[in-house]
Amino acid sequence: MRTPLTAARIPLNAQRHGSTPPPSKPSEQVEQVEQVEEVEERSLSFEGFAYECRIVHQSAPRTAPLLLLGGSSQDRYSWQAHEKWLAPLCTLITVDLPGYGSADFLPSRYGIDFLAAAVKHMLVETGMPQVNLFGGCFGEVVGLRFAQLHPEFVRRIVFCGAAKRLPEIYTDVVPRLSHAFERGDNEAAVGGLVRLFMSNPGAGKVRRHAAVTRLLQRQFMSQTPDEIKKALEHNTRLVTHGCYEPLPVPDVPTLVFTGEYDTLCTPEMGRELAATMPSARFTTVREADHLVTVERREESSELIGRFCTDLPIDGLPYCTAVESPGTELAGVTPSR
Repeated sequence: MRTPLTAARIPLNAQRHGSTPPPSKPSEQVEQVEQVEEVEERSLSFEGFAYECRIVHQSAPRTAPLLLLGGSSQDRYSWQAHEKWLAPLCTLITVDLPGYGSADFLPSRYGIDFLAAAVKHMLVETGMPQVNLFGGCFGEVVGLRFAQLHPEFVRRIVFCGAAKRLPEIYTDVVPRLSHAFERGDNEAAVGGLVRLFMSNPGAGKVRRHAAVTRLLQRQFMSQTPDEIKKALEHNTRLVTHGCYEPLPVPDVPTLVFTGEYDTLCTPEMGRELAATMPSARFTTVREADHLVTVERREESSELIGRFCTDLPIDGLPYCTAVESPGTELAGVTPSR
């Protein structure tokens, strides 16, 4: 079912204060142009399920719109802190898909194909013919399926904290945590979730590890009954439908990265996924784990922005050496 859109446009600086982008490096300065940014909130409905999207419009974009699909515990506002670096480059799109954020509850019988179709519905309804696609954690699961089923919408792909199989730690721990939530033992469940997402402090130095740990604890402890219900259904959806289908992936510029100490979707899992994608490149961000886009917000934003605007990503001080897993496995010299 399709319903008329409702929209509200708000000047971006009314929501973000003190967010002027840092000066460009001398070697990367571009011609200064007037940049106008607006925020647009839209309410849509797909197959009877209401959902919301947020668009930060850029009047002088340097690349295609960037669609940010975050993890299952993120919503369309989770990327506001990244806007100071990304919004000057292009239009940004975030979304609460059915079953997540403020959208309608989505029963677990609706799988990843349905969510991918909802992404397509949103882009058609908002007039976005092609996007740069970012997917983080569960957002990668939806994003990859969207790219496989609707490749005509995809200009570039960036995945973070990604894997082509459910991590064993997830399938082992999450059912027990779900049962803890169901019986009302939220404190035990939250403690387990935080340990799942954060690396062991002994694994290596992670920026803002203690602060991000506290942030996750507060976020999970403050979940409403509706949010807990959706989280439990999300876990059922993943276990029931899986996270990967071996379908063709569009041959577009692709980058996969994660934190060097990611213990949920490990660097090896990221390499494994990158090897299945045409011409994909892979790197890890130093001093970060699965929450790399929170722990190293500026650096991860810069990495995404550079890739989407065709700037070099080799030799960045906060990244390890960039690899080309697919071509290296095949014994082919990388073309990029």
